[in-house]
Amino acid sequence: MSERVPGAGSGKITAAHLRRDAVIYVRQSTLAQTRENTESLALQYELRRHAAGLGWGEQQITVIDEDLARSAATASGRLGFTDLVAAVGLGKVGIIVGREVSRLARNNTDWYQVLDLCSITDTLIADADGIYHPAEFNDRLILGLKGQMAEVLCRRRHNASYADIAVMPIIRRQRQVVRAGGRGRSA
Repeated sequence: MSERVPGAGSGKITAAHLRRDAVIYVRQSTLAQTRENTESLALQYELRRHAAGLGWGEQQITVIDEDLARSAATASGRLGFTDLVAAVGLGKVGIIVGREVSRLARNNTDWYQVLDLCSITDTLIADADGIYHPAEFNDRLILGLKGQMAEVLCRRRHNASYADIAVMPIIRRQRQVVRAGGRGRSA
């Protein structure tokens, strides 16, 4: 087992992770989002500072932003995602950092392939909620739930984010109260 780095990521970050690169994955689904959601884009680029704060040197931090204005509904056509997966598979990545992990993949086929690969290569995943190790049961459970929610929301509302309460789908059903005599009213 690798030596844990004190105070780093709840003890999940090891010296072995820090010897590899930190990759910041920046993505927005549409060209309109890249123009209109400039604050979100700036926050994603700011994740470089977060990675540095976790212990990675500036020269070890790579930003992948080739997938701007590309949906994560499929890996097809996302060269940045393909490059990221290749780097993880080659054991070059110690941590993947994103504002929301769901930006990596919005379908479970791609999502679980990333989780499996990260698990095998001892690669961490970090987002605004925490640092996860896909080889650890509880972390994989949380990541799995995030992936499920991302896929459902992608199918329901292509531009929705599970982390944004304002866009969470809310279904309201009116129940019918039937009175004697056949007339009903909404309750």
